[in-house]
Amino acid sequence: MNKNHDDEYYDDNDDDEYDEKPKGGCLNRIIFFFALILCIAGTYTGCLGYEMYQHAVSLLPIEKMAENIRSDENFTPIEEIPAMYIDAVVAVEDRSFYSHYGISLKSIGRAIITNVESGSLSQGGSTITQQLAKNVWFTHEKSFVRKAAEVFAVIELEKSFTKDEIMELYVNTIYFGDDCYSIGEASRHYFGISPDELNAYQCTMLAGIPNAPSVYSPNVNPELAEQRRIQVTDALYDAGYISEEQYKALSVPQTTDY
Repeated sequence: MNKNHDDEYYDDNDDDEYDEKPKGGCLNRIIFFFALILCIAGTYTGCLGYEMYQHAVSLLPIEKMAENIRSDENFTPIEEIPAMYIDAVVAVEDRSFYSHYGISLKSIGRAIITNVESGSLSQGGSTITQQLAKNVWFTHEKSFVRKAAEVFAVIELEKSFTKDEIMELYVNTIYFGDDCYSIGEASRHYFGISPDELNAYQCTMLAGIPNAPSVYSPNVNPELAEQRRIQVTDALYDAGYISEEQYKALSVPQTTDY
């Protein structure tokens, strides 16, 4: 009898333990499932991106890429580019350029939030190094695979060149509208001078064009180009590159040729 009684008592406890299932177990499994899916998708995208990167550099090795840019007749060494222009590019395009290693997590996070809100890939969070990689190796198609390929290219660029060299290659490959693909071509096309002759107003104007060349070209939309130049001036001041006196002078709208 004692044995049967003990068995019944034990069985009652088993039933209680069985009834008290851990709370949140189903939710945890769902979270784990989606995390696993994201991990697999991320790994797959990364593999495709690496293949894209490998294919691109096999067609145009990094040393050859730099040699091609530097041998162009319109190439401008960074020593011949005004500091004001370089500062303006950094301020408006990639403020942490000289401190990051090619990827800006802050910019990526901001871009992700913007993309989620807009439901598109309208923002890429690209650094100057990423933009250089895109200009010389990839198309401007917005895709996660291409962004993954950029990351591998950025790692190689940051290992191979100094920041000034990356900036030099970048400003000699960006598009300024009107069939101008370098700071040298843009300076001569828009102002009839070489880059080393650019004044502060011209520097801020040219720094703003690549964001949307068809929109901000002075020859196409002079008023919008001027508005963009003011935005660049604001960015310069916010980043601490110019004094309040310089800011006030550059903030005056220009209605004549620069």
